[in-house]
Amino acid sequence: MSQQALLDAVNNYFDALYYCDIEKLDRVFHTSSSLFDVDQGKLLVDPIASFRQDVTTRPSPASCQQKREQQILMIDWLSKDCAMVKIRIRAHQNVFVDHLSFIKNKQEWQIVAKVWHLESVIE
Repeated sequence: MSQQALLDAVNNYFDALYYCDIEKLDRVFHTSSSLFDVDQGKLLVDPIASFRQDVTTRPSPASCQQKREQQILMIDWLSKDCAMVKIRIRAHQNVFVDHLSFIKNKQEWQIVAKVWHLESVIE
């Protein structure tokens, strides 16, 4: 299993969100991916194009000199080419827990689905 390559992809995800770097975001997310959340019993399905637009229009945590807060909580290997990575990340005042479903596509790891939850808001 290519754990280092998967960890590199997770770090690209962290960088993409910390810097609001669209090139890294485009590289780490498959073009057909979607994001999912359930908040107060309501399902939210966000295609990657919508999430991409959101990332391009918000100030980056880096531009606000926010300290990076990110961690890998778990990696679950489904096969040598499929893995689910559970992470925790802070973006501004929001702390999220994400389940990132990765596949190895043409020798590169990409997120095909993201299920996320707003864990807390820091005042």
